Amino acid sequence: MGILDHRINYLVCREVQKRCFSVSPLMAAASQVVISKFDKAGLPYEKLESRLKVVRDRLKRPLTLSEKVLYSHLDDPHNQDITRGTSYLRLRPDRVALQDATAQMTMLQFISSGLPRVAVPSTIHCDHLIQAQVGGEKDLERAKNLNKEVYDFLSSAGAKYGVGFWKPGSGVIHQIILENYAFPGLLMIGTDSHTPNGGGLGGLCIGVGGADAVDVMADIPWELKCPKVIGVKLTGSMKGWTSPKDIILKVADILTVKGGTGAIIEYHGPGVDNISCTGMGTICNMGAEIGATTSIFPFNKRMGDYLASTGRAGIAESAEKFKPVLFTPDAGCEYDQLIELDLSTLEPHVNGPFTPDLAHPISKLGQNAKKAGWPTDIKVSLIGSCTNSSYEDMSRCASIAKEAMAHGLKSKITFNITPGSEQIRATIERDGIAETFRQFGGTVLANACGPCIGQWDRKDVKKGDANTIVTSYNRNFTGRNDANPATHCFITSPEMCTALAITARLDFDPTTQPLKGSDGKEFKLSNPFGAELPPRGFDPGQDTYQAPPEDGSALRVDVSPTSDRLQLLEPFDKWDGKDLVDMRILIKVKGKCTTDHISAAGPWLKFRGHLDNISNNMFLTATNAENGELNKVKNRLTGTWGSVPEVARAYKAAGEKWVAIGDENYGEGSSREHAALEPRHLGGRAIIVKSFARIHETNLKKQGMLPLTFANPADYDKIQPGDRISLVGLTGLAPGKPVECVIKHENGQTEKITLNHSMNQQQIEWFKAGSALNRMKQVASSN
Repeated sequence: MGILDHRINYLVCREVQKRCFSVSPLMAAASQVVISKFDKAGLPYEKLESRLKVVRDRLKRPLTLSEKVLYSHLDDPHNQDITRGTSYLRLRPDRVALQDATAQMTMLQFISSGLPRVAVPSTIHCDHLIQAQVGGEKDLERAKNLNKEVYDFLSSAGAKYGVGFWKPGSGVIHQIILENYAFPGLLMIGTDSHTPNGGGLGGLCIGVGGADAVDVMADIPWELKCPKVIGVKLTGSMKGWTSPKDIILKVADILTVKGGTGAIIEYHGPGVDNISCTGMGTICNMGAEIGATTSIFPFNKRMGDYLASTGRAGIAESAEKFKPVLFTPDAGCEYDQLIELDLSTLEPHVNGPFTPDLAHPISKLGQNAKKAGWPTDIKVSLIGSCTNSSYEDMSRCASIAKEAMAHGLKSKITFNITPGSEQIRATIERDGIAETFRQFGGTVLANACGPCIGQWDRKDVKKGDANTIVTSYNRNFTGRNDANPATHCFITSPEMCTALAITARLDFDPTTQPLKGSDGKEFKLSNPFGAELPPRGFDPGQDTYQAPPEDGSALRVDVSPTSDRLQLLEPFDKWDGKDLVDMRILIKVKGKCTTDHISAAGPWLKFRGHLDNISNNMFLTATNAENGELNKVKNRLTGTWGSVPEVARAYKAAGEKWVAIGDENYGEGSSREHAALEPRHLGGRAIIVKSFARIHETNLKKQGMLPLTFANPADYDKIQPGDRISLVGLTGLAPGKPVECVIKHENGQTEKITLNHSMNQQQIEWFKAGSALNRMKQVASSN
């Protein structure tokens, strides 16, 4: 470059700077890049850097990547107390994402708030209500007819209140977010526990309940307990059959289903560059299975390539410029816990059954299954959904299928493929991958959650028959996929699912064992291979997005009073200022109690917009400690046995308040706030457990319930189902102050125990008002 060129460049930069009123050219360029093609707002990097500088000056220490992203979104960076694991942060997320099952209750709550329009970019994604039966097109059309009332409600509510609407058939919320909305430095909340998928593009994307989403959409600072940070340092490089899925399966083995609770999992180290952007998304997605608040990767070239391939090269260029300041952990930053993984030695894993942290290297899976007595014959293999439905996943699986067919072999069993989005579906159809799967014996399902969340009309086994399935999904709790408690579901990579479909045996290890072709000759499957991104670019497929109008104030959103699927909300009653005395114990739960156990999905998804109807599924699959049975508890008023919802309704009708007693990590799994709404609706006042999963504990607080933990976990054993529970001294309820609990046994004897809580003053006000929504209205009316 000559002297004249330098001079011209200098004058241009100076003019740009002048026009931007002292904003640097770098920052001005970033602000001109919109956050998505559906939004007008520019990238917030200038604002994030400014806020982060305030925090840096205050903390005077190196920061982790997740701290940079989180603290740069503080509502008041100058005065916010910042202590990991202790402080409650008040944050300003960039956007909100809602899936259709949870969006119903979220939008009903937003409507009841009386606000005219959402304050931040928000979207609704129709992915949960499409049941897998015969195949993509027919299943989608059936779902549109069955769910027309709900889709019309969500579409019209989105239009009226300024929320973008992704129609049924668009794809799974998390894949749509990755393709269109996620960007490095994003802080997003979503009403689904697998929202952390967006960490694959360097964002902090956090699963929440609908009431939290309402706060953000109402322009109220969102509250989050300051997470600890668990570092996972990756070295080496993956080879052979090892895939990104195996990284998170191994981390789940190390941390267990509650090891990440209250923490962000931050991946770093030289091994990161060995993983594709969508592979990083897979790893972050399944961080929900270890209880993590969310997970994140540092911005790198693989993310840049993905952004460019999805039409967002401008974001990639801006992120690269801000990378040292915002999107890379500082040298010398400290983690609360550090895990190191050498990818070069990581073996392919298969986790399960019944829990996502029971890990088996593929070399040991067969012997472990036989030793445990699990069925070794595989009935169904399923790939795709939100966790593993990228082009890379699909193309690698197609390489296995092609090689098998070249030797005369196909899938021996039902093989289902769920594209994660319309873009993925259209692209694998164009490139022949979908046809390869069909020739292999597979069925391409609709672009939706499908069997992953229990939306599966399975016909090949009877309920109660023990059987094994393998999936590339993220969750495998009892009855999760097909409502059959005897189904042993194992989670693994889509490549391993494809290979196992060829033999239909859990004791087949494709990394070492040969297959016999139709000609009788033995051959060993080659290592899977496939393109990270489509060489011909993505095919967007059908346009499935509905943008909200600029002004929807004149639009109406009707909810029929006779509908069995939608019901306008009535405010919960406020606390009467008295102690909660002699409450009944509705159920003492024994063992694992996820949100699936508290509020089942599957066929119940259709009632997610009708609180009274869906409350009939409360605690259906939780194990009653009194008799070891499901959905059978004793009505202490009559002495008879009945279903849990039936007895709860009887107590409520009689004016009897009740509590539920639970075990460890109560409420793990899905973010569904119905697991908190239903107990509140049916007369519950407190949930007392050994420990809570993060999202569910927050959901309980939002609905005016008291989430309490045993100061001494052994006190769980002191409580018997026929006891009465009193919570005394509630007028003095305060942050950090334990609650006194009096247990009155059936023989009249009493004993006292101590219960802890994690409520801050604002959350205590929610309890007093009856719910966070009630409190929001109180504050609004007083201004």
